[in-house]
Amino acid sequence: MNLIFLGPPGVGKGTHAMHVSEYYGIPKISTGEIFREEIKKESEIGKKVKGYLEKGVLVPNEITIKILKKRLEKPDCKKGFILDGFPRNLEQANALEKITKIDLVVNFVLSRDVILKRITNRLTCSKCQRVYNKIFDPPKVNGYCDVCGGKLYVREDQKPEIVNKRLDIYEKETKPLIEYYKKKGILIDFNCDGTVEEVRKRIINLLKKYFKQ
Repeated sequence: MNLIFLGPPGVGKGTHAMHVSEYYGIPKISTGEIFREEIKKESEIGKKVKGYLEKGVLVPNEITIKILKKRLEKPDCKKGFILDGFPRNLEQANALEKITKIDLVVNFVLSRDVILKRITNRLTCSKCQRVYNKIFDPPKVNGYCDVCGGKLYVREDQKPEIVNKRLDIYEKETKPLIEYYKKKGILIDFNCDGTVEEVRKRIINLLKKYFKQ
């Protein structure tokens, strides 16, 4: 089962990709994680990626596809994989099609109001990076981490004006991608409103209709 999980920031697709990964025994693959791994190894491609990231610019599609192809050739992908947040545009989707076959694209759907409530109420520990939510998962002591006692703060990219900008960009970039996979008949919209546990059960039940464990 070769899956793509699409969805804007804040819908929880990364969390649920991990649940599905554990349930089916297939890897969750994020290009961001691959980039970090290559940088850590100080490979030639890792050095190139680091250069782009340090400049604050997007890694070119050509390099991203090359790294992804290498990752998909690893033995743990034989049973399948979950691509988390990739592809991001039509050029990447077309390149991916030349590398591997995708069985299903799950498009995580959530209203903008709920996404804003989720992201803008996040608090991050300055020491251990544990993430809280003022509404859904508040700390026991206001302003301090339950785990290490570190001070909690709101990340710049989680402030309302920045989140709205990120969502606008996502919608603009991803709309053609959603249409692309709809035309292929492999995209399904998945309502991801609810608690983590509720959504986890629903996504597993949904996938059971398409794939046997």
